[in-house]
Amino acid sequence: MSKDIQLSPRKFVAPEYIYGVDSRLMAGIFCKKLGGRKVLLVTDQGIENTRWLSEIEKELQKQSLEYIVFSSISPNPRDCEVMEGKTKYEEHKCNLILALGGGSVMDCAKGIGIVSTNLGHIHNYEGVDMINKPMPPLICIPTTGGTAADVSQFAIINNTSERYKFAIVSKAVVPDVALIDPLVLTSMDAFLTVCTGMDTLSHAFEAFVSNANSAFTDLYALESIQLIINNLHDCITRPDDIQARGKVMLASLYAGLAFSNASLGCVHALAHSLGGYLDLPHGECNAILLPHVVDYNFESASERYIKIAETVKMPFHGNNKNDRKKAFVEHLIHFKQSVGIHTTLRDKGVTPDIIQQLASKAIKDPCNATNPKSPVADDLKAIYSEAL
Repeated sequence: MSKDIQLSPRKFVAPEYIYGVDSRLMAGIFCKKLGGRKVLLVTDQGIENTRWLSEIEKELQKQSLEYIVFSSISPNPRDCEVMEGKTKYEEHKCNLILALGGGSVMDCAKGIGIVSTNLGHIHNYEGVDMINKPMPPLICIPTTGGTAADVSQFAIINNTSERYKFAIVSKAVVPDVALIDPLVLTSMDAFLTVCTGMDTLSHAFEAFVSNANSAFTDLYALESIQLIINNLHDCITRPDDIQARGKVMLASLYAGLAFSNASLGCVHALAHSLGGYLDLPHGECNAILLPHVVDYNFESASERYIKIAETVKMPFHGNNKNDRKKAFVEHLIHFKQSVGIHTTLRDKGVTPDIIQQLASKAIKDPCNATNPKSPVADDLKAIYSEAL
């Protein structure tokens, strides 16, 4: 891998963010600072069963802010839920959105913001830079350590009629403020911890090998990979270990800053299609697909994958690229299995007869544009088949 500093122009966009224990409790203050009068507090039913929601409500009350809770959100947020949230936002004359939850909640909140000012249906904004008017102020409090929607230029929404997840990519969907509190991760169970952690790992991997990488995104991506590899196990075995949780939350933040600016690749294009068609957990899909996509990409990004391997001190056996690729892929498989992901796509309900349909949706995903190797539909079909 060349040591020359990249000199071609590269962008880097990030919101204001505060990281640390109890940063969530600044929600009321920031809502007030951003001119909030009536807040749409977007969350889900899982968060409603934790203490986090009541705490945030108290912070809003301290600032004498009116609010209304919208919690009708699925794990893969649906287009109809975005439109329902927009109706609630308008009916209650809200002027600010506060998202408390994982990626699904934050993506839905972004969707609500988009259609509340740009009007029309959320489908109209699929793609890159399709948003003309700024959203209302948006504050995000992530409750999972993986999606990084709190700092990214992405929103992923499920098109329920056509059964695929589509990406909205725009600086307009970057939140105004992210309050990133590792303490909230202690309410996650082991499976969600693993899924979101593997989502972080996939974000960092894809950002690092992206053809839009930069010196900035490389720093964040490599640090994120190290933090996840070294701390995800501890979060599973010691769920109340705030140091481990803090490092995983930091990894999510770093990966989010990396992929928001370098974009992603085929892992996410394939996973988005799976999530929309079969309503599968996004992080688990990424974990299953990542080794197969690395195998597919390796020849086109071997120096970068080797740099990742060296960063995490993975031993190599053999000197040629094929030996290194095999060792690297086997290491990834071992890691995902060590944190509890043993499933294949067949285990998740994927059968050979739907692969054509899955690939036809996946090939249209904008994440493919920054994959180090430009795929065609048959390539994606082959990756799906190998992951069965």
